[in-house]
Amino acid sequence: MSAALAALGQLVGGLGTALLALALLGIALVTAAACLVGVGLLLAPTVLRALHALAGRERARLARHGVEVIAPEPSPTQLRAALADPATRRAAGWLAVHATFGLILGLCGLLLPIAAVRDTAFPLLWPLVPDDATSTSLGFGTADSWAEASVVSLLGVGWIAIILGLTPGMARLQARPALRLLSAGPEADLSLRIAELTATRAAALDAHAVELRRIERSLHDGTQNRLVTVTVLLGAARRMVARDPAGADEILERAQSAAEQALAELRAVARGILPPVLADRGLAGALSGLAAHCAVPCRTDVELPERCAASVEATVYFVVAEALTNIAKHSGATRATVTVRSRGGRLLLRVEDDGRGGADEAGGSGLAGIRRRIAAHDGVLSLTSPVGGPTILEVDVPCGS
Repeated sequence: MSAALAALGQLVGGLGTALLALALLGIALVTAAACLVGVGLLLAPTVLRALHALAGRERARLARHGVEVIAPEPSPTQLRAALADPATRRAAGWLAVHATFGLILGLCGLLLPIAAVRDTAFPLLWPLVPDDATSTSLGFGTADSWAEASVVSLLGVGWIAIILGLTPGMARLQARPALRLLSAGPEADLSLRIAELTATRAAALDAHAVELRRIERSLHDGTQNRLVTVTVLLGAARRMVARDPAGADEILERAQSAAEQALAELRAVARGILPPVLADRGLAGALSGLAAHCAVPCRTDVELPERCAASVEATVYFVVAEALTNIAKHSGATRATVTVRSRGGRLLLRVEDDGRGGADEAGGSGLAGIRRRIAAHDGVLSLTSPVGGPTILEVDVPCGS
């Protein structure tokens, strides 16, 4: 069900770009005809810029649904250079395909749910329908009895079966021309993308090294010192037990207290590595726990049809924990909201507060570390925090990475 709903959303989103593609295709044909008399030469650069902008919008739309299309190098907008540019020719081919085939698939994604609801509910609406009105969404047949009206609902069930079974494939068909025609071709220089991946992986290794150093400091400065204290106290108590039982008992109490503190610190370190609540209650339960302990009233709204990769859940958990800590310390907010959604194989996180705003990533708020964590998963983090608020932190990360 969730895959079908995501596919319907992708198809309807493709309908929007397909309508724009149809309009731009008409303008491009008129401009091409006008080029024969010279007037179109003035309009050609504008049409080419619109073509590249629409292609970029389609890549961004597919990226939101988990389909990454690597963009080629910026294409020329002068007519002579554009005619010789392979990427521009492929983009023009995509425009023609998406304005026709993509438009049809997008219309199917829009009309199928409407037809399914209309035909399935027709027996309930039949008494209100005029006698000569068409009974089915296909435009033929009339129902003269409850039995005939009930048969129409079977057609609605058929539409639902089509939605569940075929819409994921239809969404892939709609995206296929963009994957083939809007991605960087064999002539493209992928060094920028390679450099970007190298940088994100290096950032991930740096973040991992920082985390290891943090754990080592916590164990060395805290837990290890507690355990050394326990050892010293137990040794002193053993030496005193025969000659001063009361003093030995007091020392044993101090040793027990130190051991309990060491155990608490070990648990804190373990929670800092991977909170057990994630495995026990999932991301929704873990975030509810963070919200419950936040000093600012916080509401969570989490809709995840299935579990994400453990590393992704841990990253999102720590992002929310850091964000709520910043809100409680610096924002002066009266309320906060954490929203999590899963769309097209990507997890979308939004943390919002009504505080004073003005959050600055360079101000030592931990946002730089958060950004490195997100970049390690090929995710994106954006922060909007105008002076006066509100502050909105958004994260978009693949679910399965």
